[in-house]
Amino acid sequence: MKTVKYFSATWCGPCQTFKPIMTELAHEGHHIEIIDVDEDKDATSKFNIRSIPTVVIEENGIEIDRFIGALSKNEVIERIT
Repeated sequence: MKTVKYFSATWCGPCQTFKPIMTELAHEGHHIEIIDVDEDKDATSKFNIRSIPTVVIEENGIEIDRFIGALSKNEVIERIT
C-alpha cells in the first residue's frame, strides 16, 4: 500500500494553493498525511525536507518517489496510484 506524506507550512503560498488538492485526495480515500514543517521538525528532518511543498510517496514504509512543488490533481493521482 502506498502512503503519502505532504510537507507544507501555513506561511507558504504554493502550499496553500496545493493543500486543497491533497485534502481532497485524502477525503477520496488516499492515505495522505499532511505535515506542517514548523510543527513536526522531527519528520521534516527525517525526510530531509529542504523545500516545500514536498510530497514523499512510500510503499511498505520505503520511499519510492518524491516531488517538490504543486501538481494538478491528475498528476498527483498518477504518481500515487
